[in-house]
Amino acid sequence: MFLSRFRVNTARPGARRLLSSPQAMHAAVMSSFPHILPSDSPQPEAPRVLWRLDQRARAEVLLYVVSPDRPDLTHLVEQAGWPAVADRENPGWQTRPYAPLLDRLAAGDRWAFRLTANPVHTVRRKEGEPRKLTAHLTPVHQMGWLLDEERQKRLGFRVCEKPAGRRLLPEGTTHHKHPHPGDRYELTIRDTRSLAFDKSRGPGARRDKPVTVVTVTFEGRLEVTDPATMRRTLTQGIGRARAYGCGLLTLAPATQPGHRAP
Repeated sequence: MFLSRFRVNTARPGARRLLSSPQAMHAAVMSSFPHILPSDSPQPEAPRVLWRLDQRARAEVLLYVVSPDRPDLTHLVEQAGWPAVADRENPGWQTRPYAPLLDRLAAGDRWAFRLTANPVHTVRRKEGEPRKLTAHLTPVHQMGWLLDEERQKRLGFRVCEKPAGRRLLPEGTTHHKHPHPGDRYELTIRDTRSLAFDKSRGPGARRDKPVTVVTVTFEGRLEVTDPATMRRTLTQGIGRARAYGCGLLTLAPATQPGHRAP
């Protein structure tokens, strides 16, 4: 497995086209692997290509890619990077083996993390109708999605709770006794976006309804509870919409509360 980081040149038309379309970005990322077609479906239990966009400043957008094979991002440099500063020693991106981090994971380890995900649930609007997939829209429900005990068990970690002295509310609840996970847990929401894009391919293709995806970027601290399961989470992703930049969890050493993941 490999972890790659690519800085997008947001001033270029090619970059703006990719940033405006998760489908186009997914195709560009998958084109970094010569033996994979963008339309190929990954095996259910196998490591897969995951990607995520992090915007740290107005003109600083970073693309992270986790992949079973080493990518060649030359085409991305040519259309959305800085070709003038790329050379043999600095091709325009950084790739490093992921195995050293995966191998060192142990139960009880604590890490800072960042995750962009698509928190959804199913609802039935009328009696007798089938349940329909719907996005969580409020921060409390979005945090609740990630904090679900069964979900965290399946992912191999748990989000750390804040020490009592750092909480503002008693028992992590409001004065109306409503849960307030942002006060109880080491968990914040950095960004929420609603994406809508056309999934049709080519001018002659049938035009379906636009695809809409609500994405949420979480940051916080977690504790590894099951290292083997955690390795699977890091290489297979979390939740739905993984083809559209969701599901990639990254870790960084967390020696102090609030340390940010890459």
